[in-house]
Amino acid sequence: MKKSLLALAALGVFAGAAHAQSSVTLYGIIDAGFLYSNNSAGQKQYALNSGNVQGSRWGLRGTEDLGGGLKALFVLENGFNVFNGRLGQGGAEFGRQAYVGLSTAQFGTVTLGRQYDSVVDFTGAFEVGSQWATYFGAHPGDLDNMNNSNRVNNAIKFTSANYAGFTFGGLYSLGGVAGQFNRNQIWSVGLGYSRGPLQLGAGYLNVKDPNFSFFGNTPASSTTGSNMAGSRVYSGFASAHTQQVISAGGAYTFGAATVGATYSNTQFKDVGTEPGTGLNQFGYTGGSGKFHNAEINFKYQLTPALLVGAAYDYTKGYGLANAKYHQGMLGADYFLSKRTDVYIDGIYQHASGTDSTRTAAVANINGLSPSSTSNQVAALVGIRHKF
Repeated sequence: MKKSLLALAALGVFAGAAHAQSSVTLYGIIDAGFLYSNNSAGQKQYALNSGNVQGSRWGLRGTEDLGGGLKALFVLENGFNVFNGRLGQGGAEFGRQAYVGLSTAQFGTVTLGRQYDSVVDFTGAFEVGSQWATYFGAHPGDLDNMNNSNRVNNAIKFTSANYAGFTFGGLYSLGGVAGQFNRNQIWSVGLGYSRGPLQLGAGYLNVKDPNFSFFGNTPASSTTGSNMAGSRVYSGFASAHTQQVISAGGAYTFGAATVGATYSNTQFKDVGTEPGTGLNQFGYTGGSGKFHNAEINFKYQLTPALLVGAAYDYTKGYGLANAKYHQGMLGADYFLSKRTDVYIDGIYQHASGTDSTRTAAVANINGLSPSSTSNQVAALVGIRHKF
């Protein structure tokens, strides 16, 4: 009897130890605001909008210590609209992220699932659309994906450990089409450096059949038509065979101020060659729609609770379209506590030239319907709570 009790006690100790080596965390963000636009499809717009500074979400993340410095990990992250409760990311249950993998402090982490690409990981944080300016302040149409509009399905990803401030990583997504190995293939690589006040990053992204593999990888996506109609900046290039993004960014902090900048070159290659109903309605027969994008931004911590920011972004199209977009942004963010803040932002955009639809370019702030003129203004106030 005594031996049995001792055995049970020992099992209890080991079970407690195993439990202590594992953890699961519930987390989330609720971000809600009031939006005004002076011209969306020719009309003024007043709307309640969810997920502005950061997408509204809830998620689970967990780790398990496997011993010898090896850990198992997972993340399941759901996006939603706080005003109607609907799922985000085209109705995907865990459309923001869903992956599992292994990690060591010495080498890094390998994960499998729906994940972020290297442009997002290594340069996305430097644009103000991923900071204080909300996703309306992202680069026009988020054409370079720095604001993480599109995730990558079926992805194998490696992220290195930190080596004296340097990190690097890469991602590969299998298309999964029998007999067509390169169909819907996505791959990316990136490099970052962070030491003291200086942060730098660079990324490369290559997407085959972007209309379906990148813009169209949610339950609500079309399998035959265009999934790129959300922005006239590139909607005419839905029939492109390849999307390529080269990006770089950096920031330097001195005292309470931070100056940052980004550059990207985005190309939609071989436009007119991707088969699909209505993808080539503008009659392209080859060539590439290309864009240079450059942003400079500034933010200042006026008080421990109050942040103000300003930024200017310039986009120049060339190749199949020559549209130009000038965009200015101003914002302020006041923290009521470590987990709750209120914000106000304004965005102005001016367009000129000819856009991807082969017509006169109109202003088209990210996330809004195109303006009926060359100018567009958006303003919003909101509140964000983290848990």
